[in-house]
Amino acid sequence: MSIPLIGAAFLVMLGLMLLGLPVAVAILFVGVLGGYLMYGSPLVDMMGGVVWSSLNSPSMLAIPLFMLLGELLLRGGIADRMYAALSVWFNRLPGGLLHTNIATCTLFSATSGSSVATAATVGTISLPALQRYRYPVRPSLGSLAAGGTLGILIPPSINLLVYGQLANTSVSQLFAAGLVPGLTLALLFSVYLFIAHGKAGKEAMVEVNLPLAEKLAMSKHLIPPLVIFGVVMGSIYGGLATPTESAAIGVVIALAFIVFGGKLSAELLIHCSLHAAKTTGMVIIVLMCALLLNVTISMLGVTQALTQWVASFGLSQVGLLLLLLLFYVVLGTFMDAMSMLVLTVPITVPMVMAVGVDPIWFGIFIVLMCEIALITPPVGMNLFVVQGVRKDGGSFNDVIWGSMPFVIIMALFTLAIMAWPDIVMWLPDLLAGRR
Repeated sequence: MSIPLIGAAFLVMLGLMLLGLPVAVAILFVGVLGGYLMYGSPLVDMMGGVVWSSLNSPSMLAIPLFMLLGELLLRGGIADRMYAALSVWFNRLPGGLLHTNIATCTLFSATSGSSVATAATVGTISLPALQRYRYPVRPSLGSLAAGGTLGILIPPSINLLVYGQLANTSVSQLFAAGLVPGLTLALLFSVYLFIAHGKAGKEAMVEVNLPLAEKLAMSKHLIPPLVIFGVVMGSIYGGLATPTESAAIGVVIALAFIVFGGKLSAELLIHCSLHAAKTTGMVIIVLMCALLLNVTISMLGVTQALTQWVASFGLSQVGLLLLLLLFYVVLGTFMDAMSMLVLTVPITVPMVMAVGVDPIWFGIFIVLMCEIALITPPVGMNLFVVQGVRKDGGSFNDVIWGSMPFVIIMALFTLAIMAWPDIVMWLPDLLAGRR
């Protein structure tokens, strides 16, 4: 298949999205129409079987279960108490509650798997306190938007689950690969806040100074998320459960903590289930359309054509990754993270594997690009989420400019994992016995 034709199809797909068509419809239109024009109805007829065999998998059940887990943590009051417990420890640091934003996002990410849910949850809880103690607006909003992006990198991650399905790679290995980069990125965010906004929140430091005994008593609220994360990830890494089974265990443990806290009700269960179902439906529809597109891509030999075309330029591994870095940053300015993931993975994974890039490492690379997309205007989802939970009616520019330093940190960190791949691969290699 010719490169100009491939480029034209990609541009048609982007054009349909820019015209306001749902992402799933744009992908479906190009995938099905392209397959029909080239091979006729036999190719279209086989698409249903391919999609069914891919989606009819136990691993796909992990998506709704992790969605439900995040909803239970939010609606069950666990996230509120977690923020309060972390704030009494981080409040005395230079930067105060800004560090609490990052820490809470990190811990909530370790149980929810969704960046939007993380940003919305922590933003709703933290903004009243940040405003009360007169924290600067831009870094407050930026830390929430950027901290929320950790939800798709720190395991369990919905985006890594989808990448594993599309790239046919181990989800357990992807989860292991995301842990060290996620924690490192959270630490880098806090270091930036410490240096650039260390004087923020002085009023809170004076007013909120609890004795050690009370701080330790508050720390009991950190037990639920830590137990859930430990059991979910421990069962996966220990080989005791699959990601789907560990997600189910996490839901049961979360329900137990909610019962213990006296928050369980039929209304809560219905609300959590409906929200989890809606979000899961959105993800599955986009994923299904991406699988249909994959059928056309495979039959038309698009991957082989692109791989040969890229190889003709004689690019090194680093050169190709730098080119993809630029491509994803530009793409992320007008496409949401999940769409960007499902649209490009079938094409880019074979290309990078051809130059010797590990697909596990590349999964973390792409998720980092998705993180940047989440806080890059004009369509950065987390920017809108954080702006949406504000109550002061401030300008959207505050969120944008507050997030820009974190975009730079993410881009520099991406260059760092390109220079030192072991930042990503050390833990999965260790768990797989390759070290």
